[in-house]
Amino acid sequence: MKKSSLTILLMTFLPSILMAQGSTDLSTENWMTSPGIIGTFILIAIVVLIAVFILSVRVSTYVESMKKKQFEKKNLEFSEELIRMDESEIDSILEKRKAAKAYKLSGNELGSDVLAQDDKGMINRVTHEPNNPLVDQKKKSPLSLETPEKLKKVVIYYIGASVFWLVFGTLVGQYAGMKFVWPEMDHLSFLGFGRLRPVHTNTVFWGWASLAMLGLGYFVITRTSNNTLFSYKLAWRAWRLINLSVLLGNIFLMAGINNGGGEYREYIWPIAVLFMLGLIITFFNFYKTVATRKISEIYISNWYILAGLLWTITLSVIGYLPNYQDGLGETVIQGYYMHQGVGMWFMTYTLGLVYYYLPSSLNKPIYSYSLGVLAFWTQMLFYTLIGTHHFVFSPLPWWLQTVAIVFSMGMFIPVVAGSTNFLMTMRGSWRQISSSYVLPFFLVGVIFYFVGSTQGSLQAFRFTNFVWHFTDFNVAHSHMTMYGIICFLLWACIYAILPKITGREPKQFFVGIHFWFAFIGMFAYMLSMMAGGTLKGLSWIEGNPFIESVILMKKFWVWRAIGGSMMFISHLIFAYNFYVMTRKQPELEMQVAASIQTDKTI
Repeated sequence: MKKSSLTILLMTFLPSILMAQGSTDLSTENWMTSPGIIGTFILIAIVVLIAVFILSVRVSTYVESMKKKQFEKKNLEFSEELIRMDESEIDSILEKRKAAKAYKLSGNELGSDVLAQDDKGMINRVTHEPNNPLVDQKKKSPLSLETPEKLKKVVIYYIGASVFWLVFGTLVGQYAGMKFVWPEMDHLSFLGFGRLRPVHTNTVFWGWASLAMLGLGYFVITRTSNNTLFSYKLAWRAWRLINLSVLLGNIFLMAGINNGGGEYREYIWPIAVLFMLGLIITFFNFYKTVATRKISEIYISNWYILAGLLWTITLSVIGYLPNYQDGLGETVIQGYYMHQGVGMWFMTYTLGLVYYYLPSSLNKPIYSYSLGVLAFWTQMLFYTLIGTHHFVFSPLPWWLQTVAIVFSMGMFIPVVAGSTNFLMTMRGSWRQISSSYVLPFFLVGVIFYFVGSTQGSLQAFRFTNFVWHFTDFNVAHSHMTMYGIICFLLWACIYAILPKITGREPKQFFVGIHFWFAFIGMFAYMLSMMAGGTLKGLSWIEGNPFIESVILMKKFWVWRAIGGSMMFISHLIFAYNFYVMTRKQPELEMQVAASIQTDKTI
């Protein structure tokens, strides 16, 4: 009786589920009208508009500078004309200037219909936006006097190590990308694509991005807590452990010793333990610094930073537990680990950095503390269950795939809240893009935060998964997020803080080259992989031989190599800028700078 009742119950409720799971016969006849495809086109258009906006502001500023030069030229000509004048003519001009000194405003200068002129030379700077206060141009900051030397050294060494791993990791990635165009480049086992690809991804993940994030976080944690760092010894131990894990991990990967097919989990567990220990030590150091803070509030940056560390320690342990490394359980854990690594480590932690460095760079408070809190808690809620959207139509339970898709849609809430918060903070400062080398990086990073995250949610739809999954489109998406969001925001934070703690500015020209080479290179890389990946997916759906999809990708892989080359060149320029910002000042130059700062203080 019990068995028959159970059978009736299953037969009543399961048919719809079984039919839903079996209904994978999707049509690609009108694939361009799919909401996910249309949304992706719109998002790409947003990136193009932002590029045009930044470029137009730059051109406008250049035109204004040319006009200023023409004005200065006229003044010079007038000065030379004065030299040729006789005494009576000069006396007449001086009398007019003397009368001008006694001039007083009548009160209706700004309200009349008369064209405004500044014959008296009284106006220094002008703004056409009454609600936007005039912001000082980029200047050296006295923060260097307030930052302990020990903390400066920690920040510089963490960022310095990250710069090294960025150059090395992207050199490997560039070489691996070129093998798509010239597969006969070498015949050495340790230079095979299967070994170089995880070296590239793990190096830029755990070497470049992680160390840069931690180095920037040390300054934020102490600054927002109005406190000294709990332990500098622990900071250096974590630095050694993380660098050692990346070094040993790359050696083992190139030797063919790895953890199997788990993406971003290729380091074997003894090496992964070194990285985990570094994070545990860092979390303890940060937590003790915040716990003993000299102010009552905990600034929202610390919420994101501590949460990112805590989540990453947790998912690292889960990702390497042997109990889950068999069968479909390993696939579920891979989706959890891979997406949590990106979203709860890199994204969460970097957003915490932006909540400090963006408003401090603009000399204004964050637009809304409440939006920040909303974005934080909704990210904690929705991001934890979206990893399975990478395995739609896999043997995993259909309900688990559906939950991942639904929670991917829920990610619109933290993304829109965070993007709005950052853009509203930047509101009124758009003209500063031409004079600041920090704001363009922040703007591109925030726009890609919205574009890349939203595109990821659209890609979670079953139809877009059907077209794009396992194609080069996913490579484009990963670079749109990890490069467009994380890298640009980290560069913005680095350019914001290093000149302030070292007293040395990078040259605007080289920062501009870094920005445009990185942006244009990434855009070329992204578009080529998106277009090629879409055609590859459609070719597979049509049932064409696999080799045809390889042949059609050749021209797109060429553009991938071109874009990657521009990105790599930008990293070399960034490394040079880092050297300029951190090289030791000559003793005489330091004395002069100190004397100037003393005069300003007095």
